[in-house]
Amino acid sequence: MVGLAHDLGKYSAAFQSYISGHGTSPDHATAGAQVLMHMAAGAGPYERVAAQLAAFAVAGHHSGLPDRGSIDEPGTLEHRLIKPIEPLDPCWRDELPLALSGCFGPRSLQPSTGEEAFQLAFLGRMIFSALVDADFIDTETFYAEHKKRRPDRSWPALIDILPGLIGRFDAEMARKAADAKPGRVNALRTEILAVVRAKAKLPRGVYTLDVPTGGGKTLASLGFALDHALTHGMRRILVAIPFTSIIEQTAKVFGEVLGEGVVLEHHSGIEQEERASASEGERQASDKLRLAMENWAAPVVVTTNVQLLESLFADRTSRCRKLHALADAVIILDEAQTIPLPVLRPAIAALRELALNYGATIVLCTATQPALAAPEGEGTDGFMGGFAPRPVELAPDPAALHAAFRRVQLDVRTTPMTDAELVDELAGSPQGLIIVNTRGHALALHRAAAAAGLEGLMHLSTRQIAADRGPALETIRALLKDEAPCRVIATSLVEAGVDLDFPHVWRAEAGLDQIAQAAGRCNREGRRLVEGSVVTVFRAAEHRTPREIQALVNAMRSTRESHADLFSPEAMRRYFREVYWARGPKELDRHDVLGAFKISGGQLSFAYRTVGERFRLIESGMEPVIVPIHQAAIEAVAGVAGGWLPAGAAAQRLQRHIVLVPPKARQRLLANGRAKFVDKERQFVVLTDMTLYTPEIGLLWGDADYLSIESLFA
Repeated sequence: MVGLAHDLGKYSAAFQSYISGHGTSPDHATAGAQVLMHMAAGAGPYERVAAQLAAFAVAGHHSGLPDRGSIDEPGTLEHRLIKPIEPLDPCWRDELPLALSGCFGPRSLQPSTGEEAFQLAFLGRMIFSALVDADFIDTETFYAEHKKRRPDRSWPALIDILPGLIGRFDAEMARKAADAKPGRVNALRTEILAVVRAKAKLPRGVYTLDVPTGGGKTLASLGFALDHALTHGMRRILVAIPFTSIIEQTAKVFGEVLGEGVVLEHHSGIEQEERASASEGERQASDKLRLAMENWAAPVVVTTNVQLLESLFADRTSRCRKLHALADAVIILDEAQTIPLPVLRPAIAALRELALNYGATIVLCTATQPALAAPEGEGTDGFMGGFAPRPVELAPDPAALHAAFRRVQLDVRTTPMTDAELVDELAGSPQGLIIVNTRGHALALHRAAAAAGLEGLMHLSTRQIAADRGPALETIRALLKDEAPCRVIATSLVEAGVDLDFPHVWRAEAGLDQIAQAAGRCNREGRRLVEGSVVTVFRAAEHRTPREIQALVNAMRSTRESHADLFSPEAMRRYFREVYWARGPKELDRHDVLGAFKISGGQLSFAYRTVGERFRLIESGMEPVIVPIHQAAIEAVAGVAGGWLPAGAAAQRLQRHIVLVPPKARQRLLANGRAKFVDKERQFVVLTDMTLYTPEIGLLWGDADYLSIESLFA
């Protein structure tokens, strides 16, 4: 019904004149919404709900899902419903058999207590996703035939290739087992994998995988997903990772195991906005030619938490296109504890809805399992709005595993440490890693260490483009393997999923889960004695703790007062209980996303656009600057500037060549002529003063940064 109604406005004489080459494109999205709402008048309650959901989708299929709003607010659904439109040729009634009956009924959704409005709004967004994806593909096909070329969308169906993928996975695991050195850690990894895969025949639902760092949870989760998808005939495996810095690593591992043409890597710091003309969203042909990545057509997708979770609350067509691909999918959230607290309740509500009504299985995969379940009683670990029923654990005896994987000693300092003191301690360790909370602190500390003449000094932060961080990590791994001097100063990007193994790690105060992640970079393979593998937690004397993690630091300190072993499961439960409960429901849904969807008197009052603007995992407002230091970026920038490379394709090619900077810093780079826009739409900002970037340090943009970069390598 939605598909039939979405272009109803094209039955007007004005639109027929436009496609004949006369005049501008009239609004053709509003007519279908108005007709649907007229059809609902006098219909039954379920038909009225169906009509309203359809009207949201039809009205927004060019310009994005609107708020219901009021007739006085331009752009809202209510305003569109009273908007004068071009008269329609009555012949549409003979050609389009629109009917509301049977579209929606009492058994359409399994209810979740207290969330009926959210569930209906989620259904509306999934309907919208299917509509706009079909519309894009149909339009793409038309223009491809016109230009005598068809885009390649030849991804295989997961169900058709699963036996082969499982065979490759089994062979790779057998090879790893044969090559592995005998020892307790490798024996535990083998046991974990076997237990997790044995549970793949369990029903679809929500699961946790609580495995310590180094326990092989990445491959264990993939093994479960492959077996589970085969058992239940599922359509897709999607892995969401919190940091872009480790997407390449995970996608590479999956690609090596599963082979070519299976894994899609999707992340981008440059988001392409839909272009909307003055006549409500008539898109230009070049903008409609999307790649398969935009609707997650691949059998295995590796993406970011930002892409997954923000898309689940998006209003824009470009972001919503892929949502219907999550139905019948195995969705693995790596490092689930990193979901930001201000969006935790709505994020869980969306994941819970995917499992409840869309056939998805959710795997919350982490080394520091947070309490994401709904409360069961006094002193519970969970919180109101968590998963209910409680997720099923896949790992064998998590408490015993955490004890068995103990590989470090924790040294918590209570006296603040200066950068000079940190450098002195690093100088005494030929191989050491210091992790700090900000890029500014990492840069200052690196400068101090360079001035002290430390050998084997490396710097890692998001000042560097991903294309340079990858080679830097390979250099670090080679130095560690050769037992050569290797002293690394980094931000938290090295913590989750980055397989580095140092004898000594220093970590600036942070949340307990972050400290545990940092500890996973120390004696990772268990080859050293525990007594000689030290993780030092310090308070930075000269650098303020970022405001967004200060509450986590406070919870960590409070936990330390009652637990001598900060890494014990009991300490972790106590820490997360304080983190969640100390805030209360409002702080776990800071922008009242769940309250933005209401039902009153049978009317769906949904604020899709408002939620799409508010729901952000990262609220820093960072903006991308392209660094054209490598040939791939140089060519892509030339294509954008020359107008021959579509923005969507350019964004994909440039995603590994950007640095995210504060808006004021980017504006200053532009104002000082150190960067410039290279496209007419002023979307792509490219660094022009290449003296501000080196692969070793990254991009310098602040006043303090402009201290001679050459002095670092003199």
